[in-house]
Amino acid sequence: MNRKYRKTVIAGNWKMNKTPTETKAFMTEFKTIMPRGRWCDVALCVPAVCIPAAVRTMRETRIGIGAENCNANASGAYTGEIAANMLLDAGCKYVILGHSERRQYFAETDETVNKKVLKVLAEGLKPIVCVGESLQQKQTNITNEVVCMQTKAALCGVSPAKVTDVVIAYEPIWAIGTGMTATATDANRTIAAIRAAIRELFGDAADQVRILYGGSMNDKNATELMSQPEIDGGLIGGASLVAEKFEKVINYHG
Repeated sequence: MNRKYRKTVIAGNWKMNKTPTETKAFMTEFKTIMPRGRWCDVALCVPAVCIPAAVRTMRETRIGIGAENCNANASGAYTGEIAANMLLDAGCKYVILGHSERRQYFAETDETVNKKVLKVLAEGLKPIVCVGESLQQKQTNITNEVVCMQTKAALCGVSPAKVTDVVIAYEPIWAIGTGMTATATDANRTIAAIRAAIRELFGDAADQVRILYGGSMNDKNATELMSQPEIDGGLIGGASLVAEKFEKVINYHG
């Protein structure tokens, strides 16, 4: 990655795993082994019910706690939903938006993701916006078109002053939870295309936008992936559920 412009981000996405009690146990263990250096930003995005336990346990650390989704509305008759200002008040710093699982199972679209991005930024949180292609799209060689369209749609209406608060996570859908991973070269090439799309909209500010790779990044392949100049970090799934594995991803360079 280019540390002249960008600081690495290693973010965990727990998905629907761990209870609040298990969260406290994980955080307590992780505090004892987490790297002491500040060379990168570290975030753990956890289920909504686990946020208070995570925030309380990590209060004296530099770990940022995040949510896995939020609603685009400030309040109202949206039973079961959580607003961005609620997450901010609960102690969150990050919110994952537009994950492919939510697009697939909960009918999220580029339009709804964009509305959430704008609301999250307005509340002072940092969105981690997921983009990625399906296996069919990959096989028909339209990966760049798909992820660049998703990126531009997500950033529609974002001000130049706010775009550097956005984190993009490239997660090829075919690699999520499958054990398959894009080659380091392919991931770097796609992320370069995403950055070029951001540059079309925001000029040189694109050099400051951090773009992560997800899709089965773990303690075994992090070093190879992170050696690429365009990859600014990782959105980590399964490996973030095990404290020792997550620590190894963060310390990939050591």
